[in-house]
Amino acid sequence: MTLIFKIVPRSLWQEAVEAGVFKGAPVDLADGFIHFSTAQQVRETAARHFAGEDDLLLAEFDAADFGDALKWEPSRGGALFPHLYGDFDPSSALWVRDLPLAPDGSHVFPELGE
Repeated sequence: MTLIFKIVPRSLWQEAVEAGVFKGAPVDLADGFIHFSTAQQVRETAARHFAGEDDLLLAEFDAADFGDALKWEPSRGGALFPHLYGDFDPSSALWVRDLPLAPDGSHVFPELGE
């Protein structure tokens, strides 16, 4: 199983749960795909794109569940990142956990599967 992760504001996730579909955050909608990260990438994603943001959630997914709609494409420094071309049902998340801020402003991650 290849695990991938999505960082999302709590309010946006709650809206998606109520609607039964996650169509993406504003950056996803602008780019035309939903951004995910691997366990090795997600901490840097948080630091670069969510620095100092509170009230975030971290959701874990099995990449295989997205089928051919998930593409591995070069991004930061040429690393391959998972990009989903489509939306998804939030209930497909394996788990969703709080992503709190530490006193130094960094995010505190749960243990992540690889």
